[in-house]
Amino acid sequence: MSEMSVMGIMNSIIPISRFNKGEANRIFDEVEASGTKIVMKNNRPACILMSPGRYEALMEMLSDYVMQEEADSRMSHFNSNEILSPEEIMDLIGITEEDLNDVEAEIE
Repeated sequence: MSEMSVMGIMNSIIPISRFNKGEANRIFDEVEASGTKIVMKNNRPACILMSPGRYEALMEMLSDYVMQEEADSRMSHFNSNEILSPEEIMDLIGITEEDLNDVEAEIE
């Protein structure tokens, strides 16, 4: 939705009857031109229509938010006394420096 004003929201509302009248293509054109549409059924929001690009951007923002919350949670429990050196980690998982040198990896 480009505007969070009352008029912006009112302009984004469409009745489901427009789909029943065969106006789907016109509605999709409106979504592409002006953004999100709220489809009403029985005077209640039934679904939200938006472009795939907008949906993808929203899902990416949500994913970023979830990762940030996880990072914040982990940092709140961070204890610098529990940091392991690379050598301690290798001992813990049972690998040696030679094991690492034997691995071929392509980094892009």
